[in-house]
Amino acid sequence: MTQTLDEISLILIYSAMAVYALAFIAFALDLAKRSSEVKRQELGAAAEESAEVPVIAGVTTASGAVLNPTSASAVTAAPARGAGRGAGAGRGAGRGSGAVAATVEKPKRSVPLRLGVSFTVLGLVIQVVGVVLRGIAADRVPWANMYEFSITGTAIIVGVFLLVLLRQDLRFLGTFVLGLILILLGVATVNYYVPVSPLQPALQSAWLVIHVLVAIIGTAFFSLGGALSVIQLFQTRGDMLSRAASAVKLRFLRTMPDADTLERLAYRVNIVGFVLWTFTLIAGAIWAERAWGRYWGWDTKEVWTFIIWVIYAGYIHARATRGWRGSRSAWLAIIGFAAVLFNFGVVNVFFKGLHAYSGL
Repeated sequence: MTQTLDEISLILIYSAMAVYALAFIAFALDLAKRSSEVKRQELGAAAEESAEVPVIAGVTTASGAVLNPTSASAVTAAPARGAGRGAGAGRGAGRGSGAVAATVEKPKRSVPLRLGVSFTVLGLVIQVVGVVLRGIAADRVPWANMYEFSITGTAIIVGVFLLVLLRQDLRFLGTFVLGLILILLGVATVNYYVPVSPLQPALQSAWLVIHVLVAIIGTAFFSLGGALSVIQLFQTRGDMLSRAASAVKLRFLRTMPDADTLERLAYRVNIVGFVLWTFTLIAGAIWAERAWGRYWGWDTKEVWTFIIWVIYAGYIHARATRGWRGSRSAWLAIIGFAAVLFNFGVVNVFFKGLHAYSGL
């Protein structure tokens, strides 16, 4: 029975990956549609600016002046009556043409965008059922090894992404979030999968539920913050990523929020992740004292958890008190998320220590 549930769980995880792939394609099509809309608007604005009004010789205006392309005095004499209105209209026309040239309309929610969100919800439902079946098969919480941590963690990342959408429209992150999810699930199913096995003695504690679950949720918020910071760099003038985006003509970036807005969103999301990570660090120390009789032992996992905390603490402090804004703030947030990925994919697998619970 246990093996059967585990097999069904694995099938559901693969099915969720297939649905996520459809969501990724839908979100990518939305970005392509955004780019085409921007290109169409640019071409329309360029056509308006280059259009010239033809002048017809011999046409008499209400003021009696004759429009003649060879006579400058006739042209200047024409607006004698109602000159104020004419000047005002000219200024209004100038502003209007400038607005057309400088402003790109934000496209409405396209069909691919709605499909992307729908596929994401469907994939999450399938994945959650797979995670629950894995937990039932193991008769415990499904995050005691790398495979289980991966399938549970990615489900929570997707769940946090969808919950944030209820308060803030971050659908433009769909391609980036679903791309990360597909990579993590691919690595988990190919490299991390292990059959169901009993818990090691040190893991048989209520802190397994509290400590690891909070760490996963914190990682989910850091993931969103990292994605927002990457797009912020694409939107920041003068940054190398912004120059690269201009070189390859990523027009869809013009339909996304500006760099300042993205920076504020990333800061708020990362603060939530930092609070959760702080609790993770404290709960881990309490659990270590219960399991090994000491709060801190400079184990590799403990050190990297603390390094991540220090990076994000520096990020928040530098932005709040030292005025670090723009690309410096974004790069520091990305470094923090890179440390999270290193902690997950390298420290957990290749470094030995008291926290070697990958199951590999």
